[in-house]
Formats: sequence, C-alpha cells, structure tokens
Amino acid sequence: MKKFSTIASIFAVSLPLISTGAFAAGGQATTAQAQAVASKTKCEFLAEAPDKHVVVKGDTLWGISSMFLKNPWCWPVVWGMNQEDIKNPHWIYPGQIVYFDRVNGRLRLGNPGGVPTVKWNPKSRVQGLGENAIPAIPASVIEPFLSQPLILEDNDLAVAPRIIATKEGRVNLGLNEQAYVRGELDGSTSFQVFRPGVPLRDPVTKAIIAYEAVYLGTVKLEREGNDESDVHTFSVVRSKQEMAVGDRLMPIPPSPILNYVPHPPKEDVDARIVSVYGGVGSAGQNQIVSINRGKNDGLNIGTVLTLYNYGRVIQDKTDANKSVKLPDEPIGDLFIFRVFNNVSYGLIMQVKDIVKVGDSAKSPR
Repeated sequence: MKKFSTIASIFAVSLPLISTGAFAAGGQATTAQAQAVASKTKCEFLAEAPDKHVVVKGDTLWGISSMFLKNPWCWPVVWGMNQEDIKNPHWIYPGQIVYFDRVNGRLRLGNPGGVPTVKWNPKSRVQGLGENAIPAIPASVIEPFLSQPLILEDNDLAVAPRIIATKEGRVNLGLNEQAYVRGELDGSTSFQVFRPGVPLRDPVTKAIIAYEAVYLGTVKLEREGNDESDVHTFSVVRSKQEMAVGDRLMPIPPSPILNYVPHPPKEDVDARIVSVYGGVGSAGQNQIVSINRGKNDGLNIGTVLTLYNYGRVIQDKTDANKSVKLPDEPIGDLFIFRVFNNVSYGLIMQVKDIVKVGDSAKSPR
C-alpha cells in the first residue's frame, strides 16, 4: 500500500478480538440465528459461510467479506463499525483470523493465541504506518484514477496554464524535455498535463454532461516568469503520452487515502453507465466506469450501488406487436471511489455478466 504523510484523527472505538477458544460456544449457533440478527440491517450471511478465515497477503476486506456475506459491502455493519465516526477502516494484517460469530451475526477479528480486546483512543497518527495491512478494496486498480483522468464539468481548462511553445520548436514533448507555459501558477510548482477529451453524454437525455480530459503526464517548474516575461519554463518529469502546444496544466492534487468504508447512498439513486474507461463499450470485474450521478445526487466516496443489465425494449408478438421493456436484471456491485458534481467513477466489483454503456446502477435493495 502506498505510504501517506496525511495526518488523520482516529476516533475512539472498541473492537472485540475473539480467540479461537472463545468461539467454542458461539460455533454451536446456527447460520439461521446469525441471519436473524443480520437481516435487521439487510446484511445476510451466506448459508455456506465458513467458521473462520486466516488472512493472507493479497486479501481485501471486500474479498474476505464476500466469503461470509451475500452483500460484501455490508462488512462495516457486521464488523460493528460506526460509519460516521471511523473515516478509515481498522487495520487487518496477514496472519490474523476472521471469525464468524453466529450468535451475534458479526464478523470478529482475532490473533493466533487470542487477545481479548483492543481499544483505540483519540489520537493523531500518520496514514501509512499500516503499510502491510490489507486494503478495503483492490487499491492498485483504482490508484491511477484517483488523480487522473479528469472530469471537466465546467470550463476548468479554459483558464488553466497552457503550453505555448516547445524548445527548438519540437512538435511533441517527451521525458526531460522543456515546455514554455503561460498562465497563473498560484504558487504551485508541480502540475499534471491534460488534453481536452471526448464528451460524456447522458444515456437518457443524450445531453453532454461533462468532458473527460486525457492525462498526458506531469511537469515541474524550472524557472518562473518575471516582470520582463510572463512565460514559465517547465520540464517533463513523467510522460504517459506526448505533450504539445495547447495542452493544459492542472496542479497535482494531494495524495489520497486509499481506505474507504463502503455504504449505501442516503437517498435513492437510479443512475446509468455513461462510459467504460478506455473507450470500449463493455466492462467486467475490476474495470472502471463512469455514471451520470455525482455529489449533487448525494453520492460520496465509498457509496455502493447495485449494477443491472438495463432491460431492452422488445416487440410483444403475442399482443399486436406492442412495445414492452424487459426487467432490469441485477448483475453485480459498483464501488464509487471518485465523485464530481454530476459524474462519478466506480470500480466494478463482483459481477456475473458484462456491464455495458447504458446499464443501470441503483441503490441496493
């Protein structure tokens, strides 16, 4: 997991750690009893859920929970977490044991040999101290998308600093080459470079709701413009694609925190898939899609939606060829990890069919 220097406040929480011996009685309970507890929160356990799982490197909280739960995104509930207070999940490390407490309808964490209770008191710490801990979701899949590509809903790039010339008049810029830039830097020295990309159209209204800018790489300031010239000199420090005159600069955002607490949206959401990243028409597990809902619709980081194949409209030949829309069929889960005003990026989690542009993403039922 990537190291971070962001200081975060950790709120008080008691997390019971149950040893193997402590479950001698609890193991006698039936899955039905656990279902009765979990059903109150709509977080049902699988009938074939195991009694325990030993955490190994490469596990995620979502993946572990999928061994026990019908809806893996319910893990904050069955772990007894307070979503409002705990902004980042507790750390779980390889070698620890996850137990299924069938009596209380909970998952609990234990160490070999058993530790009765651990209590976290309010304090500050540096994110990243638990670099060997397992992440909530496959962080490596979404990490490149946390800062790029960029959704443009307003005219953001129109006023951004821009490349106006290249050294020796080169058409394109590559690694370590210099670019001449005009525009307000506002104190920043490191920038990402973007090129306005394809428009994103709402599958329902067909209106353009945003633009997805193409990420080209990063540049750093070598020499700032002065009173005699307002041209800044930059050098290319990372190149994903060649840069050219007219490309725009945006300050590099701060490093994000990669642990998220999944949760259903507070308000009912009925979204549609706008695009599959990469310009293709369909996607599968661990691929990135955008949807036509965002902050203005109550979505935030960690929101989980159910994916549906959108029911096509057919002609009912048994009833005077009337048009009939077939039901939407649930096929998996979408984990929202980056949110703009009217558009969001989501990671496709477990899925049993391909996801297509125009398919639905709705509040879990």
